[in-house]
Amino acid sequence: MYEKNGEKYFVVDSHMHFWNAAPDNWVAGAEQYAKGWIECFHAYQGLGPPETHWGIEKFRKYSEDDLMTDVFTNGYVDVAVFQPTYLKEWYREGFNTTERNAELGERHPGKFVVNTRFDPREGDAGLETLRRDVERYGAIGVKLYTAEWRNGSRGWKLSDPETYRFLEAAQELGIRNVHVHKGPTIWPLDKDAFDVSDVDHAATDFQGLNFIVEHVGLPRIEDFCFMATQEPNVYAGLSVVVGGLMHARPRFFAKVMGELLFWVGEDKMTFGSDYGIWEPRWQIEGLVDWDYPGEEYSDYPAVTTATKKKILGLNAARLYDIEVPAECALDAGQGAPAAEDDAQLVSRG
Repeated sequence: MYEKNGEKYFVVDSHMHFWNAAPDNWVAGAEQYAKGWIECFHAYQGLGPPETHWGIEKFRKYSEDDLMTDVFTNGYVDVAVFQPTYLKEWYREGFNTTERNAELGERHPGKFVVNTRFDPREGDAGLETLRRDVERYGAIGVKLYTAEWRNGSRGWKLSDPETYRFLEAAQELGIRNVHVHKGPTIWPLDKDAFDVSDVDHAATDFQGLNFIVEHVGLPRIEDFCFMATQEPNVYAGLSVVVGGLMHARPRFFAKVMGELLFWVGEDKMTFGSDYGIWEPRWQIEGLVDWDYPGEEYSDYPAVTTATKKKILGLNAARLYDIEVPAECALDAGQGAPAAEDDAQLVSRG
């Protein structure tokens, strides 16, 4: 829990990882991709404050103690949501698997929500794996990585017929939240596989699912906003938005936040640190202190304490049925988290 100026913020880090990209986990013959992937991630960490940068050795494989200290002890996070990314074409045991995440979660009850994943190219075997993961881990969310390579394929779409079969099965199994990576390209994946247009199809056809678009389609922010505003079940996942822009590109950050608040609204935006790319502490402190940097942003919605409470945790808590302490809840008249209310424009006196 984070507290400042008498306000208490319940923090849900809804997009974070526990990966292993050490050389002994690289697939023989694919070392250049395993090495290049994690070095591209490491370069993104350079967009945060200098004092938060890690050396490459730690970045490839940080420890359980590192994670628990950075996220919970020092990072103010109350509950964190694990989002897996497998990449087994390059990493022998997977880069960041459901199993690895769940093992850590079992050692720290109440700290983590464990999401699983699926890949429609795995066919019937993949459906059976999804069923087992839901039964074993109680997952109500999945993370989808549409740009992942598999057996010569360099990506897939949410609008593919085979994907619809998986989405139907996920919904029947009790999955409610579908996190989709749609944002900056990571080498060597293909930019087109991160395009947000396929979200539009799936969100319309599966209105019982919440589609949390992680990284909000950056840098294609306009495409995302114009799609998300018409789809009531599409949410903006702010991982990379905060970590990648707030420190390094503060004016662009203000534009992106303003567009999201105007088109998508404060009730459908969720904080994610993207740990271990960036630590949550400086992101949470910065977001609580943040406001638009000048009068030229006056046509964007106002940013209030309630706005920040919703984004930092209350919206995700509602999506995942996480209990929020009474002292962190909103007062009457401040709106319902994860609701579909219209954004309110800034009022300049």
